[in-house]
Amino acid sequence: MAHRLDPLLRPRSVAIVGASEGNDSMGEWSLRNLKKGGYVGAIYPVNPRYEEVQGARCYNSLSALPEAPDLVIFAVGDHRAEAVLDEAIAVGAKAAVIMSTLFLDEDTSPPLRERVRTKVHDAGIVLCGANGMGFYNVRDGIWACGFDSADHDGPGNVTLISHSGAGMTGLIDSEQRLRINLAVSTGNELDATMDEYLDFALELPETKAVGLFVETSRNPAGFRAALEKARTRQVPVVAIKVGRTEKAADLAVSHSGAMAGDDATYDALFDHYGVQRVRDMDELATALILFAEWPHVGEGGLVTLHDSGGERQLIVDLAEQAGVTLTELSDETVAELRGILDPELPAVNPLDAWSRGGPDSADQMANSLAAMMKDPGAAIGAVVQDRAPYGRVYRDYVDYMARGHSASGKPVALVAARQGTGHDDIVVESTRDGFPVLDGVPNFLRGVRALFDYRDFLQRNDDSPPKIDAPDPVVGTGEAAALQLLADYGLPVIPVTEIASESDIVVERFPVALKTAAPGAHHKSDVGGVVLNIKSAEQLHAAYADMAARLGPEALIAPMAQDGVEMMLGCRQDPQFGPIVLIGFGGVYAETLHDVVFAMPPFAAAHARRCVDRLQLRDMLDGQRGNPAADIDAFCDAAARFSVMVDKLGHELQEVDVNPIIVHETGCTIVDALVIN
Repeated sequence: MAHRLDPLLRPRSVAIVGASEGNDSMGEWSLRNLKKGGYVGAIYPVNPRYEEVQGARCYNSLSALPEAPDLVIFAVGDHRAEAVLDEAIAVGAKAAVIMSTLFLDEDTSPPLRERVRTKVHDAGIVLCGANGMGFYNVRDGIWACGFDSADHDGPGNVTLISHSGAGMTGLIDSEQRLRINLAVSTGNELDATMDEYLDFALELPETKAVGLFVETSRNPAGFRAALEKARTRQVPVVAIKVGRTEKAADLAVSHSGAMAGDDATYDALFDHYGVQRVRDMDELATALILFAEWPHVGEGGLVTLHDSGGERQLIVDLAEQAGVTLTELSDETVAELRGILDPELPAVNPLDAWSRGGPDSADQMANSLAAMMKDPGAAIGAVVQDRAPYGRVYRDYVDYMARGHSASGKPVALVAARQGTGHDDIVVESTRDGFPVLDGVPNFLRGVRALFDYRDFLQRNDDSPPKIDAPDPVVGTGEAAALQLLADYGLPVIPVTEIASESDIVVERFPVALKTAAPGAHHKSDVGGVVLNIKSAEQLHAAYADMAARLGPEALIAPMAQDGVEMMLGCRQDPQFGPIVLIGFGGVYAETLHDVVFAMPPFAAAHARRCVDRLQLRDMLDGQRGNPAADIDAFCDAAARFSVMVDKLGHELQEVDVNPIIVHETGCTIVDALVIN
């Protein structure tokens, strides 16, 4: 099937403007890399200073070529870029790679970068860049990169798409265990954006895993569509998203020339599509290696084999920190291990199977691993042992893995307690045979956590978001209008009575709450606009007289809700992805602890429950100090209904604050709401 990026990533002919013999120059490497990658199409070096470059005929200009090239690689300075682009457009080129920054010290308005963007758009040229490092389509032999490159064997099974040039080359050029089919440094994305490259990669039959280095999304709708495609095709995506802190976000803006986006929104986005977020390049590499070799893992936890009691104890602590489940061995497995181990060694997981070091020690280690991996509760096995001198790997370790896999059919890895090397022949060979050799226990555990989380994501069986036949909404102002809007979507709101004078006060049952309805009083308690637990008509009239004198006659009267845990729901507009739902603890907790989780609307109650289970104060809902447990299901149903409302009315809602929702032993009640449109 034809793809918009074909002229860029699969060109039939390539011209390199600025091709040269200059040592270590962009012009030299651009031509050298095309040859190194095994490109079989026509290559046209262009530079009026040469008649021949690297053994190939060189042309004076693009217009002198015997045909219009599909792809033009710019190996020229920014002062020449616009003229070269004009010529490329004139001769009918279909695509271009610009790696320079497109910045001139003394520029006119609009600046060069914007002029290039406009010309590329108007001409329909597909552009990679600017301010990037090009791309490697290893699968099809097109290396369009103007920098020093390592060897890459095709076709590969991992795609890496990075807003950072170093985030691409720094990984693929230093890690032989990763088999790359496509790697792209997208740069400033003046034309082609990350989502398009991801869509292209998902069409490649060899793509088993995708890594993303994300600074921002310049096409949010396209990004969501590409992630949905990955979810549908069950291709795992692992992502670094920079900009978690304000300072990092500012740096992303300065680097990419685009807003980095709200970090919490990306958490919600990734959770929605099953994207596994990692913290750094080491974790990214480890997770990609694991997903490339083991796209899907079975039920259960991790079993590990050691030759050190101390390192066995250490992995228990590290696994708990990483959220990785260590398998509790069955009685049958324990009995089998006791028949294998020296009697002084406990038959537990993690297992230290090395004690006396006799001639049968290697068999003892291998048989112990095989026994653990056969356990019904084991999904993955790992041999966690130190590297040999000079960072090498003992062949016995590989034999342990082979025997464990043969006995169980389950995946197994070799993990160095500390860093090793990714260039040892045994390391690369073993990894590419499906027995990954990895470095650093914490990185490995983060990769295992990603495998387990993705497995669980694929097994989610959520109901659809609730179907709500709400009347045509009236998004009015004030608390009463906000509560009515929520009630229209089936949320459990407390009944309120609006009053504008003392004569409007008619209350049959106490206690009640009195709240100001003065326009603009969004935070009523801050201005003394809330009086709770009023127990008599006399107290109510007195409280109203005081409040009316200070804040005006408009007020609300509501019955007091029964006690419970204060939660909250919210909606905010993300500048890239639109309305986002917030779920968290309410009342004073919302202002002091900010214990919230973001979620993409709409969603089902089951997804709301997963969000609730991630909150720091989650245990409060189970009942504390003799208090009854809160009705979490009722709150999650309300959250799902709220998400449907937000999804339907998101374009009309700038901000929604439903706080607090009091979650009782049976049910929940919304006692306050604010809508800003």
